[in-house]
Amino acid sequence: MNRCFVDPIVSGGLVGGDESSKLPVGPLNILGENRTFCPILATFYFSNFQKHDMSTAKTAITPTRAEDYPEWYQQVIKGADLAENSAVRGCMVIKPWGYSLWENMQKALDRMFKDTGHQNAYFPLFIPMSFLEKEAQHVEGFAKECAVVTHHRLEPDGKGGLRPAGPLEEPLIVRPTSETIIGATYAKWVQSYRDLPILINQWANVVRWEMRTRLFLRTAEFLWQEGHTVHATADEAMEETRKMLDVYTDFAENFMAMPVIRGEKTPGERFPGAVTTLSIEAMMQDRKALQAGTSHFLGQNFSKAQEIKFQSQAGQIEYAWTTSWGVSTRLIGALIMTHSDDDGLVLPPRLAPTQVVLMPIYRDEQQKADVMAYCESLCKQLQAQRAFDEPLRVEIDRRELRGGEKKWYHVKRGVPIRVEVGPKDMANQAAFVARRDTGESRSMPIAMLVESIGEQLKSIQDHLFAKALAMREANTVELANEKEFRAYFQPDDEQGRSVGGGFAKCWFSSEQEVQGLLDELKVTIRCIPLDAAQGTGTCFVTGKPATTQAIFAKAY
Repeated sequence: MNRCFVDPIVSGGLVGGDESSKLPVGPLNILGENRTFCPILATFYFSNFQKHDMSTAKTAITPTRAEDYPEWYQQVIKGADLAENSAVRGCMVIKPWGYSLWENMQKALDRMFKDTGHQNAYFPLFIPMSFLEKEAQHVEGFAKECAVVTHHRLEPDGKGGLRPAGPLEEPLIVRPTSETIIGATYAKWVQSYRDLPILINQWANVVRWEMRTRLFLRTAEFLWQEGHTVHATADEAMEETRKMLDVYTDFAENFMAMPVIRGEKTPGERFPGAVTTLSIEAMMQDRKALQAGTSHFLGQNFSKAQEIKFQSQAGQIEYAWTTSWGVSTRLIGALIMTHSDDDGLVLPPRLAPTQVVLMPIYRDEQQKADVMAYCESLCKQLQAQRAFDEPLRVEIDRRELRGGEKKWYHVKRGVPIRVEVGPKDMANQAAFVARRDTGESRSMPIAMLVESIGEQLKSIQDHLFAKALAMREANTVELANEKEFRAYFQPDDEQGRSVGGGFAKCWFSSEQEVQGLLDELKVTIRCIPLDAAQGTGTCFVTGKPATTQAIFAKAY
C-alpha cells in the first residue's frame, strides 16, 4: 500500500508547504476503505509533525499560512488566478479558472437536485419592499444589508453629469434572498393539494451590502442556488429540509473532500423567519468554522405572509408548509482554506477544471514536433479513461515557456496531476508524473500511467478528505468550564490571525446565559450536531444542569 502524506495545520500553529518537507505517516492510511478515522495514527502524525523544523522551507506563496493567514488566502486566489476585486466596491470578478470551478460545482449539485425530484426556474431580481414588510422577522434580519432601487431612469444634471429621475411608486429591493417574491408566485400556483409538492431550485446572484468584504467569503454580490419548496404537511416539509442537508453533506464530503458536521442552529443563529435551520459546518486550516450550507424549515410563516393556501383532501382551506435551502460561491473559499498549502491552491480531482495537465519539454523545433505528437497521443489515451464515472479532463500546456514556469503555474492553480514529457521520456515510452497533494513524483511507463490514472485521481480525492478530517479531529476538544473555554479561545492577534482554538464541544443551559462570554471572545455556537451526545451535562458557564451539547468556534 502506498504511503499517505498529510500536512494540515496543527494545534500549535501552521505548518509549511514545501513539498520536500512532507512527513510520511507510514504504511497505513489515516482513512480506511470505509472512511473511518484512525485517532491513533492521527496522534502519531501530529505529534511527529510538530517536531519538524520548517524554518528553511521555500514556498510559492508569500506570506505563508503561519505568517499571515488572511493575506495568504488572498495570495492563493491571486496565484491561482481565481478572482479579483472589481471597480464596484465590495464586488468581485470571477476569472475563467475560478468560474470553471464554480461550473463544476453547479454541474454536480444540479444533477443531485434533479435526482431528488427538483426542477430549475428563475424569478425576478427585484422585490417590492411591501413583500418584505409582510414578514417582519425576515425583513429585520436583512434590512441592514439591502440595496434599494428608488428611481427608474437617469437625466442630465446640467453640469455634464447625470442624476436619478423618475421616482418609483414603491422602492424595489435587489434580491438578498427570494422567499418573499417566490412565495408571492407560489400563492398563485397553489390552489389544491393536487398542486403539491412544488420542488423548485433557482441559480442566481444575490446582493447583501457588506462593509468588510473578502473574495468568495463575503462580497456584496455573490452567486448561489436557492431551493424553495411547498408541501401539504409539516412532516413532508421537514423531510425535505433533512434531505437537502444530506445532499449538501454528500457534495461537501464526496466532491469537495471537505468533512462537515451536520447540525441544527440555535434560535439566535437561525435564518430570519425560519422555524428550524439545519447547517453543515467545516473547519478551515486556521481552525475557524465556516458554514458551508443551510437548509431551512420555514413552517407556515411565509405561507401566511404570502397567502399560500390550498384545499386539502378533506376539503379544508389550509396554509402550506415551506422550505428553503442554499449554497453559494462561498464554497470556493471553503475549498481554498480546507486544502491549499503554502505553494498555492490544491483542488480535489472531482471538481478540478483540469485533472491532468501534460507539459511538453523540448529544446528545438525538431524535438518540439516529436514531443508534441507524443503528447497528443498520450492526451487521447488519457481522455479515453474515466474517473468518478466521467471522462478525464486533460489539457496540454502548449505555451512557449520554460519547464519550471509551467510547473509552478499549474502548482499554484492546484491541478491534481502534472505529467512532464521530454525526449528521454519518449525514448523510454514513459512520462514524469507528479501529484499536487503530496508532491510525490516519479517516472512511469505510459501504459501504467494510462491504466492507473483513474485510481491515482481517486487516491488524491481520498487523501485530501483524510487529511482534512485528521486536522479537524486533532483540533476538536470537549471543555467543561469557563476557565478552560477562555484558555482555549484566546483573542485573535493584531493581524486577525486565530490564536489557539478550534471546535469545542460544550454543554450549555441556554443561549442567553452564554452569549455574553461568546461576544467577548468572538465565538459563536455553530450548531447542535445531529449526532450530539444524548443525556445531561453541566453548563460550562453557569454550572446548571444542561441537556444540550453544541459545537462552539470562531467563524467566518
